[in-house]
Amino acid sequence: MRDSFTRGGDTDSLKADLKILFYNHTGHISGAERVLLMILGGLDRSNLDLVVLGGTDGRLLETINELGISTVGMDPLAARFTWRPDLLIRYFVSFARVIWLTRAVVIKEMPDLIHANSIRAGLVMAVATVGLRMPIVWHAHDLLPRHPLSTAIRWFALASGRNRIIGVSEAVSNCFRGSLLRWFPRRAPVTTIHNAVDPERFQPDPKNRSELRRTLGIKENQLLLGTVGQLTSRKGQLELIEAFIEVARELPDAVLLIVGEPIFNRDDEYAASLVRAARASHAADQIRFLGPREDVPALMRAFDLLIVNSRREPFGLTIVEAMLSATPVLAAAVDGIPEIVRHGESGWLIESGDRRSLAEAMLMLCQNQDLRRKLIENGRRDAIARFSIERFLNEMKSFYRLILETAASGRAKTAAAKTRLTLPEAKRETTA
Repeated sequence: MRDSFTRGGDTDSLKADLKILFYNHTGHISGAERVLLMILGGLDRSNLDLVVLGGTDGRLLETINELGISTVGMDPLAARFTWRPDLLIRYFVSFARVIWLTRAVVIKEMPDLIHANSIRAGLVMAVATVGLRMPIVWHAHDLLPRHPLSTAIRWFALASGRNRIIGVSEAVSNCFRGSLLRWFPRRAPVTTIHNAVDPERFQPDPKNRSELRRTLGIKENQLLLGTVGQLTSRKGQLELIEAFIEVARELPDAVLLIVGEPIFNRDDEYAASLVRAARASHAADQIRFLGPREDVPALMRAFDLLIVNSRREPFGLTIVEAMLSATPVLAAAVDGIPEIVRHGESGWLIESGDRRSLAEAMLMLCQNQDLRRKLIENGRRDAIARFSIERFLNEMKSFYRLILETAASGRAKTAAAKTRLTLPEAKRETTA
């Protein structure tokens, strides 16, 4: 039976004839896609048949093909939260088209389980699989905003007992539940599985650190501060630049590197505003924009301080990456970040949106090498202990197993009930 599990040497292995269909609504590679790649690379494919359905607007499917995993390309989903009626209409049209295309793929593949790698992907699959019986995992990497559509999404999650939600942090899980799902914990259960980072890619390397700093033209005695992520207003890069301009008056040799690119909607305009703010300041020569980079692990090692100044942050993968790389972290205490960082022990937290506190914390950490050493030591220890790939994959496999066993049990009960209902009719036919 396709729902069963084997328990050989690896007690977490899934039976060989199980098929899982993964769906990612975009082809761009960001934090959620890096987690998806980690799952795909960590599952034992000798025991599973994996297929990935994803957008053709980026390098995601190409990267997955390099892992030797089957992919199906399709139009990306163009849908974001907005209050503009014209955009809402356009997004609903995109949803309708993607749902229609997705349903055709699901019927062709007939997976035992669907893993939708975002809330939007979960919404697509919930509608595209109406009338089908496979369970759906919604992997929530984002915080649902206050918006009428968020309430509609929760109702969709409740509409079918096939939906199971994973939040990448307690903050994400609680936000997804809202007030509605708290009343139906069994109908649409929400589980938290914290993300993980590969310690083989992110680890201290003094030689590599020195080489990259030379490549960037940074001297060993210069303080190098950095921020890594999508260029968008919720990441707070503009406020970071403004705070650094104040710090640069005290530390004229310090350098701020901004790594990342605009991806969605009006992010290009925001990125342009960052460049204008930097160029208009006295610290223009100390602020550098590197754009998207393939050498993020090396950059993490080169930093003397990673800064995450987000207004909203579901989890904070770059924080764990820095901790593993022996780089101290300064971050805004929002959403999932306090679940990672112990203030004053494994990192330094400040209140979100307080530019003065940000500038003061940057200056203090830059001038206190002993404190940075303490944060490095405790941060790396915490990251290894709490955010390992092994822990993450074991929790994911246990989650898959529970879902499939529950689905199999439900089908068995349904079949038994149907049998009992037909028995009296069968007896009357025999008597006659």
